[in-house]
Amino acid sequence: MTTILRSLLALSLLLASAAAQAAVNVLACEPEWADLASRLGGDRVRVSSATTGLQDPHHVEARPSLIARTRNADLLVCTGMELEAGWLPALVEQSGNSRVAPGRPGLFEAGRFVVPLEVPAQVDRSQGDVHAQGNPHIHLDPRNVARVADALARRLGEIDPDGASAYGTRHQAFAAQWADAQRRWLEQGAELKGVALVEHHRNLSYLANWLGMRIEGSLEPKPGIEPSAAHLNALLKSLDQRPIRLVAHMTYQDARAAQWLGTNAHVPVVALPLTIGGTDKAKDLFSLYDEILARLREAVR
Repeated sequence: MTTILRSLLALSLLLASAAAQAAVNVLACEPEWADLASRLGGDRVRVSSATTGLQDPHHVEARPSLIARTRNADLLVCTGMELEAGWLPALVEQSGNSRVAPGRPGLFEAGRFVVPLEVPAQVDRSQGDVHAQGNPHIHLDPRNVARVADALARRLGEIDPDGASAYGTRHQAFAAQWADAQRRWLEQGAELKGVALVEHHRNLSYLANWLGMRIEGSLEPKPGIEPSAAHLNALLKSLDQRPIRLVAHMTYQDARAAQWLGTNAHVPVVALPLTIGGTDKAKDLFSLYDEILARLREAVR
């Protein structure tokens, strides 16, 4: 047997071994949950994300390749709270995978394990893209990530009982690292307490609530409705009575409205990653927070 053939055989055996060890095939709806599942699952899981950090998670195309990944998933990890309502039900239906259907253990909705913000008293179309279960961008409060991690580790153990002990051990290690990181982030974010801002969409409610920042308005006249000239002018005028320190938008959003308001209000404009992959430096859950805090702190100095 030649050296090349031996190498190919060794590689195939290695790949086969890795595939055999991976007991759970996980499809995450968003990159933050993909990273969390990988950290909790280790080599017992195969994880991919349905979206990237440069996509609006409200609007995703159910491509054939995504339908195929859904068909093969043992566990679908999503935010819920109607964030994926425009595409996930059709994706699950077209996949024909009953394991991840609503009400089955294979569908994990992170939003069920946190206290939601901005739950409307009532919902109708005139309000725009309002979510009946509250603001779904829960991962931008690290305390919510900790709660979801605990629930996800338990769900992985239910899907894969043989790995329950391993998931528990990995969760303990993650929880300790995450608690240390939260203390560091709170120290870094102390200078942001009380800082007022305008955002593009209601992406930052959980982050602002955690850091004690104030959101004084949105570039969108209603959630999901693109900024209009009339709304931007009215918003600018209102800032005479409630001045802000910055305008924020997510990197996947069109920056023109934010730049207009920032220029006319004479405040900096900051582009933030909504999730992992939203900027080059936001490579995982930990660096996502590092990047958001670094950009906000730079903007207010």
